Amino acid sequence: MAKFKYDARDKHGELIQGDMEAADQDTVASALVADNLIPLRIQAIEAKSSSPLDFDLAKYFANKSVPLDDMVLFCRQMHALTRSGIPIIRAVLGLAETSKNPYLCEILKDVGRVLGRGTTLSSALKAHRHAFSPLFISMVHVGESTGQLDEAFQQLVLHLEMERDTRKKVKSAFRYPLLVIGAILVAMVVVNLFVIPSFAKVFAKFGNELPFASQILLSSSNFFVHYWYWLLLLLIASVVAFIKWTRTAQGALKWDEYKLKLPLIGDLLRRIALSRFTRTFAMLFRSGVPILSALDISAEAIGNVYIESAVKKMRLGIEKGDSLSRTAHASGMFTPLILQMITVGEESGALDKLLTDVSDFYDEETDYEVKGLSAAIEPIMLVCMGLMILVLALGIFLPLWDLGATRH
Repeated sequence: MAKFKYDARDKHGELIQGDMEAADQDTVASALVADNLIPLRIQAIEAKSSSPLDFDLAKYFANKSVPLDDMVLFCRQMHALTRSGIPIIRAVLGLAETSKNPYLCEILKDVGRVLGRGTTLSSALKAHRHAFSPLFISMVHVGESTGQLDEAFQQLVLHLEMERDTRKKVKSAFRYPLLVIGAILVAMVVVNLFVIPSFAKVFAKFGNELPFASQILLSSSNFFVHYWYWLLLLLIASVVAFIKWTRTAQGALKWDEYKLKLPLIGDLLRRIALSRFTRTFAMLFRSGVPILSALDISAEAIGNVYIESAVKKMRLGIEKGDSLSRTAHASGMFTPLILQMITVGEESGALDKLLTDVSDFYDEETDYEVKGLSAAIEPIMLVCMGLMILVLALGIFLPLWDLGATRH
């Protein structure tokens, strides 16, 4: 909870000043209006800790995240409770007591306290944007406005389950290549630090000039043995620098653009991102969210900053009066199938259904490609392993063959 300082005027025009604890500025404004006051200025007050044990709940959980499985379970339970007619505050506090996730438990307790002051559920959730996405809050707000909160939570269950499946697909797409690359790197380190130095002692006793391949192996092994700690520091520094770069706005944009151009998995990642967009936009559009808000929220759910920036630029064209299909075509981010479905959907009034069909089609294609990804990458990995083994074999066994030929 945050503390806000406010200036307001009553019905007689007198200035009223004070402070209030609330989830956000909108909550303070609503409370003032309910007291027949006209808010003039609302400003957050920086909290000063009186002891080391005092902390702000929102700041404490700012870097925390609630697992997707727990969010799915929460939405399922809220759907069942709201459909049964149980009051929201009772449902939230009851789930806070039974939740096995300590982060979600504390968040729900705080949401319950805010609800006790007469705030709506969507406003109470805004104070915990680290746990509840703009899509989540918007769907809850629409459910409250239409009186179909149980249906909103049902839609969120379906969306979060699809998001969970999408994340599993992305992990599956990267798991096999990363495992093979990791195995190759470990093998190179072991060979250079332990295997080749053992053979170097044997080669030193020959007294003959070693073949070129053997000289390369010995040189690389000596470099590893004497400078491995510098290589390790360089690797760690590179990883840290790369992570920091990808966390900047420009770095994230460039990296996400580059990922879409990667061989084999670039098209797969693009298809997954477009499937996320079409499904999220269709759900929001079906729920009655304004098209501009739906575009912004759907863009944040894509998971790719490069495509997200292009989608957000579409709202500029729509604000000027262009149709959704025209702005989508001008963005250059969408496949001909999606563009065709958007055009037909605008003409027929079934935009949400057609976009859902596109998302289902891409999900099926993604499943097929993920299953065939291992078969596509395996020959490349085998060639790399074969070349490494060939160089290693030539470097080690050529001197032995030369020694055998000399003795004969």
